[in-house]
Amino acid sequence: MARRTAILGNKGGVGKTSVAMRLAEALAREGRRVLYVDIDAQGNATRRFGVRWYEGVQGTNEAVLANKVGAVRDSIHQIKWSVGYADRIKLVPAWLELDDRIAEAGVPGSHLRLVKALQGADDHFDETLIDCPPSLSHLTQLALASSHQAIAVTEAEQDSVRGARRLVRWIAERAYDLHNEDLKVVGVVATRVDLTKSIDRAQLASIREIFGDLVWDPVIPRINGFKEIDSNGSPITGATGEKAGVMRASFELLAATFEKRSLTV
Repeated sequence: MARRTAILGNKGGVGKTSVAMRLAEALAREGRRVLYVDIDAQGNATRRFGVRWYEGVQGTNEAVLANKVGAVRDSIHQIKWSVGYADRIKLVPAWLELDDRIAEAGVPGSHLRLVKALQGADDHFDETLIDCPPSLSHLTQLALASSHQAIAVTEAEQDSVRGARRLVRWIAERAYDLHNEDLKVVGVVATRVDLTKSIDRAQLASIREIFGDLVWDPVIPRINGFKEIDSNGSPITGATGEKAGVMRASFELLAATFEKRSLTV
């Protein structure tokens, strides 16, 4: 079984998908085999990885709807990046139809459908990264029920920090209700931090005070190049400009922290 990690935030626009994708990329560059499960119906990661919807393509929606062991096997696709390490990243894509699964939240055992779908399907991967919606809704609960660990993503901004605090507390209090009492938040990643600005430094200090040792280094800097490669759906190795090296190094270091701080499965 792969080590399964839910990557989530409790506020939209904090860079959660960017962190998840670039972490997957950095791990793949180190030789890790990564299964990326997009369970955010916006499908931003799916688009950025170059996978498009067409009739007959199955994704997370179909895997959860099937409600059977190993259903994810039929929904795994190769990402479309033209780089050597891309063959080590596989994607379970998300479409808008995934939101239909929210209506099943009251069905007994429905929160365990992704657990069932992944069973046996990610055994030949090293890591399964699950990109969650920016909420604690049913789709996120599917991911949390399936995961060994969780990573919270937050901007150095008050509303985002409050959201991250809520989700860390929620997981500590409700993991048992998801039949996953061993689930732990292993890290908090601060994004879009401009250390030249006093307000960002103050917010980062607040993040460290609130979350303590859970805060991972490095923090992800505020660099316009991240928006560019996300918008273009490009690998980080394709980044250009004077900050390209900083961008790559940030996630190489984050991947090293991930390896050190993750739970052993």
